[in-house]
Amino acid sequence: MLAADGLRFSYDTTPVIRDVSLDVKRGHFCGLIGPNGCGKSTLLRLLSGVLKPSAGTVRLEGRELESIEPRERAKQVGYVPQQQARVFPFTALEVVLTGRSPYTSRFRFENEKDREIAMGALESVGAAHLAARAITALSGGEQQMVAVARALAQDASLLLLDEPGASLDLKHRAQMLGSLQRLRKERELTAVVVTHDLQMLDANFDFLFAMKDGRLVAEGATSEVMVESTLAEVFDDPNVRSRHLEGRTFVWSEG
Repeated sequence: MLAADGLRFSYDTTPVIRDVSLDVKRGHFCGLIGPNGCGKSTLLRLLSGVLKPSAGTVRLEGRELESIEPRERAKQVGYVPQQQARVFPFTALEVVLTGRSPYTSRFRFENEKDREIAMGALESVGAAHLAARAITALSGGEQQMVAVARALAQDASLLLLDEPGASLDLKHRAQMLGSLQRLRKERELTAVVVTHDLQMLDANFDFLFAMKDGRLVAEGATSEVMVESTLAEVFDDPNVRSRHLEGRTFVWSEG
């Protein structure tokens, strides 16, 4: 569904992404892991079209991403960055409704169907009670739930999520992941998710990409990547330990 070939990118003279190539199959949930500053967020921006690579190509359903008109691209790809600037006190529902903009004409406001979809998206991440509250008054975790709901309201078939559960408590993180898995079954949703929460990978992801210093250094099924030798290389930590217990992998460092 999504393919990158030979991606390179630099913010200045220092390369941030170095010859990254990957394939994401339709219906797969893929985790993107690696140490801080290795280029995960930048890679997600390149895959979403927010950034343009200095070399290489990104293809969506076989078409070069740059050739797809932005409005049409927004119907196919939902992107949620790690942090978002919130300046104006729009309500959470109004923010989620902006996810419906690819489906409305320039001179038409959202209709009742759009509002139903937006409220459904908020409900699916456990944030319906926030609908009337100003986004600027919400906590970081609440704002993140609204951001994910906005992406769901786009009805996109591919979601690119940058640490969506980082600010969420255990209950809401589980609820959000459960909603994504449900949508995966209902409409073959595909997702690429940046995460530092290694404990959640077994239960939620089919495939992992591991980055280090701007390169992919490992990829494969979750069980293949979540082994001590690979994790020690990825995180440059010889003290990494992993244990499999009741279908889950637990990871820690003894250093």
